[in-house]
Amino acid sequence: MNVLGETSVGTDSEQGQPAYRRVLLKLSGEALMGELEYGTDPERVSAIANEVAAVHDRGVEVAIVVGGGNIYRGLAAAAKGMDRATGDYMGMLATVLNALALQDALEKMGVATRVQSALTISEVAEPYIRRRAMRHLEKRRIVIFAAGTGNPFFTTDTAAALRAAELHAEVVLMAKNGVEGVYTADPATDASAEFIPEITHKDALTRGLQVMDSTAFALCMDNNLPIVVFNMADGRNIDKIVSGERVGTLVRT
Repeated sequence: MNVLGETSVGTDSEQGQPAYRRVLLKLSGEALMGELEYGTDPERVSAIANEVAAVHDRGVEVAIVVGGGNIYRGLAAAAKGMDRATGDYMGMLATVLNALALQDALEKMGVATRVQSALTISEVAEPYIRRRAMRHLEKRRIVIFAAGTGNPFFTTDTAAALRAAELHAEVVLMAKNGVEGVYTADPATDASAEFIPEITHKDALTRGLQVMDSTAFALCMDNNLPIVVFNMADGRNIDKIVSGERVGTLVRT
């Protein structure tokens, strides 16, 4: 059951039951920085883990794809002369560091968590195996996916869309920093930018709105995957979305 049917959402909310059974949360690396200029803020990681654990305790199966922009960006390195593929692989390793930090925070709260990496790092993470990931979710474990897709030239947005489709997630939750959702323009540079509460995949693509990178967005559109773009700064938003409330921008077919 999901927010695509507004009547069913109301019923779920009244009964206190979650509107989704399985969600994929996309966290940027920057979401883990807090007030730091770079790196990982333990307090911020703990706060995010607390939000995720609260949703998990409601019976929702949660998968997470984490970025690495707080530590390393392959595209930025390529702009400075480094081979793009090499830079992207270094960025993938950065996501592993973030995944382990988030796993540690969740397990301190008593939540069983597994990290699966698209790159083979057997000492610290399981290899990504789709059926094993689904089994972890069914067994009430949170699964964190690290190292993106395991391929250079693809972003962690694409990894999020791909894993969501593979695991039959009902929605992709795109956490943004300080932005309430999708706007007609960048609200940081354009004061006339207007907030968009709901839009279709096709319209967003036609209008060139930056929901996620184009490859990831096309994957979501082709697989009829709804996307909720929301502000991660509000610690109640994930729970509100799972409750069926309208938060941020809903992108759907």
